This record gives sequence, C-alpha cells and structure tokens, in this order.
Amino acid sequence: MKKPQIKRKIPATMATQHPDNVSAPFWKEKGDPFISTIEEVEEAKLFTTYYTFFKKRQLGRDIFLTFRLPNIWLEKGYRIARAYMAILTSVDFSSALKVASPPVFEVILPMTDKAEKLIYLQKTFAQIAKFKDKAFGEKVKVFDYLRVIPLIEGVNELTSSKKILHDYVRLHKKEYKSPPEYLRPFIARSDPALNAGIVSATIAAKIALSEFYKFSEESRVPVFPIIGVGALPFRGGLSPYTLKNFLDEYSGIRTVTIQSAFRYDYPADESRKAVRYLNKMLKMGNPKLYSLTDIKNGKRLISIFSNYYCKTIEEIAGAVNSLSEYIPRRRERMLHIGLFGYSRVIGKKRLPRAITFTAALYSLGIPPELIGVGRGIREMIKKNLDRDIKMFYKNLIPDMIMAGNYLNKENLYFLSKTETAWSEIAEDVKLIEEFIGRELGPTDTRHFIHRNITSNIYFLWKEKNDPKEQIVEAARIRQSLG
Repeated sequence: MKKPQIKRKIPATMATQHPDNVSAPFWKEKGDPFISTIEEVEEAKLFTTYYTFFKKRQLGRDIFLTFRLPNIWLEKGYRIARAYMAILTSVDFSSALKVASPPVFEVILPMTDKAEKLIYLQKTFAQIAKFKDKAFGEKVKVFDYLRVIPLIEGVNELTSSKKILHDYVRLHKKEYKSPPEYLRPFIARSDPALNAGIVSATIAAKIALSEFYKFSEESRVPVFPIIGVGALPFRGGLSPYTLKNFLDEYSGIRTVTIQSAFRYDYPADESRKAVRYLNKMLKMGNPKLYSLTDIKNGKRLISIFSNYYCKTIEEIAGAVNSLSEYIPRRRERMLHIGLFGYSRVIGKKRLPRAITFTAALYSLGIPPELIGVGRGIREMIKKNLDRDIKMFYKNLIPDMIMAGNYLNKENLYFLSKTETAWSEIAEDVKLIEEFIGRELGPTDTRHFIHRNITSNIYFLWKEKNDPKEQIVEAARIRQSLG
C-alpha cells in the first residue's frame, strides 16, 4: 500500500498521562509514584525550564502536544473554553519567540460517536478565535482551524467507524469547501476491553483499522491511525518486551500511546530503546483489510465472547468494586474524583475505570484476560469460527499464556465457593487450557512470588484489612499497576 505524503510529521509515539504505573517516575526526586496537581503545574513549566531543548525541537513542527478535550455531550463542558484559550494564547507566545506556530493545533475528542461533534468543536473554536482577534486587535494572522482526532471507544462504534469518517468528510466539505488534508482516527483498547472483554476489544480494533484504510481508499483522504494501549494484554499489551508481537497484531497503526507503566515500570534504557524501535518500525506496517464476510464473522465472534464476559463481570462487580478501593491512585485525574468523577457501566452494575479494574482483578490473581474466553472458544469452535479468530487475533494464545502466568487457582477456588460467576471463570480457565494444550499458572520465580502475594491480598481483603502494600508489591512484579 502506497504511503501518503503530507506536509507535517506524524509522530509514531505519544506519551500520555494514563496512570497505570506502579513505580515512581525516574525523574521524581522523592521517589513517590503519585503525581499531584502541584507537580502537574511543574510539568506545564517544561517549556521554560528546558527552553534550549524546545528551541531545537520545536512544538508543532518536530514534537507535538495534543490536548484531550472534554466530551461536552457527556462531561462537564466548562473546561473546553479554557483549552481553546490555551491553544490560542500559545500561538501568540510562539509568534513572539519566533518559533513554529501554531505550537498546538490538534485535539482529541473522546467517546466520538458522531461526525457532527467533530465539526461542532471546529466551528466553536473558530468562533472563539475570531472573537479574540476582534477583542484584542491581533497583529498576527488569525489561527482558527483546529484539527480534531476522533477517539472511538465503543465496540459498536469501532466496527462501524468508516461511516463516522465518511460523514465527517461530507460535513467538512460543506463547512470548509474541501476535505480535510488527513485524518488520525484513534482506536481505544482499554475501555472496549473493560466493556466487552479482551477478544471483542481486539477484534473491534482490527476491524476499525481495516475500515480506516478502506475509508481512505474510497475518500482519498490519508489516514494515520492511533491506538491507545497499556502494558498488560487486557489493555493492549504494549511493553518494551512485547514489541514484535504488538507490531504483528496491529500492523498499519501509525501512532501508539506510551503510557506510564511503559515509561516508569521498566528500566529507563529499555524503555528508550523500545521507543526508538517503535519510531522506526511503526511506519513500515501494512494493514490487513477484511472483506464484508470477514467483518460479519468478526462481529459474530464479538457477540459470542462479549456475552460471556459481560454476564460474568456483572455478577462479580461487587467484589471488583470492593477491592478497587485499595488500588493506589497515581494522579489526581478529574475523571476519578469528587463531583466530576464517572465510572463505566456493564448491565446494571457500575465498575471502576479500566486501570483500576484491571489492577483489582490481577491483585486477586484472576487476570481479566481470561474471563469469558474459554466459554467463547467452546462456542466459537461449535460455530466453525476458529479460522476467523486466528485471522482477527494472532496473539490470542500468547496473550492467554502471558496473563495466565499470573493466575492464582487457589484464590479462584475459594472465590468459586462464594459466587457462581467465579465458577464460570474457573470453567474458562479449564477450556482455555484445553484449547492451548498447556496448563495456565506460574512458570518462573516471579510468577510464583506474584501468586503468593495475591494469596495474601485475598485473605487480607476477606478479613477487611488493608492489602494496599501487597497490591503494590504484586504490581511491581508484573511491571504495571493495571
């Protein structure tokens, strides 16, 4: 597939604030893994602190800062005006310093489900920009065109994402008399896994990736897809030690998120080396394009695996929420605290956010990757879809083995005595073992130590004692909080 040419550089790696790290950032003097709002203000001072660096590697030209805007249709919207003004005043600042301008020109809209919302953000930004120009009599050219990255987070939205992109191009032509120069559609991996399980999330991501490139062929608008992934398989499986498997699974992705565990829970030299490798290799991958029949079968697989997963998760939500109270926080994220917090819902049950959810289940020695998968495999085989799963999820077996190394069967046995849903997970384990032809569980010293710590966590939690220290200790071993 011919690589498109555009005027700007597309970054291959994007550092994010996802707080999935267990260890303290290497740059923190006191070694505390929690990053307060005061310290986030220090992050905002990086430009002035390291001005020589930014003079050489300029924002908006060589490196990029991308805001995540609030989704005003689902979240409190008062922060959006503040973001707009920060972007606009950064243009003034960069012009005064005679560096690349605009330094920030692209934003992410989370939970995108309609193209109209992307256009709405562009139009409101333009209105604010023109008002600022009129009010203050700007001498520089007005910057009023904001690029918007659609972050698509639902399984259904991912599998039908081509329509969102086509609708956006149609509306863009109507508003601006031309199509956008390019698009950077953003695939979520964590929330789809939380809502539908690892298999469904992986298949939905692969279908979306195929649909993005088919959209590009049909519209002639270049696409540079992004995927948001954490270190553990459940949240995407990108770590310094899984690069080749990841690149094979998601060939065609042009930008990946480098989340906190990737940066801080592995040796810094290994993380830097991995980032360099990704920067070199991501642009070389070619996407797998699926036929209509392939996509139909992919959706059948999503339905099979998500049904088992959701049924079980809804029943164990109480236990997950209970243990989640002990998962340490790493940032004061507005989405998590106070009046502004919101959670995810499966059926009638509320769940914590994906990192905390994943951490809670790993802390019990029950990796969420395994939930619903065994029963899904059994039904998949009965319906002759095993060829399709190999096409959509190349790393299914390696991911099951990797997650299975952290399985605590004794804890699962004890939990099975308290709730039928845990027995269903035990059935999943048995069926996965039959499918892959080997037993799940610890295989080296680290895994056995992790298993022993999760046993301690289980008994402390059952006795209503605080297992936070043990939760952190176990997370250090697996090199990610959740």
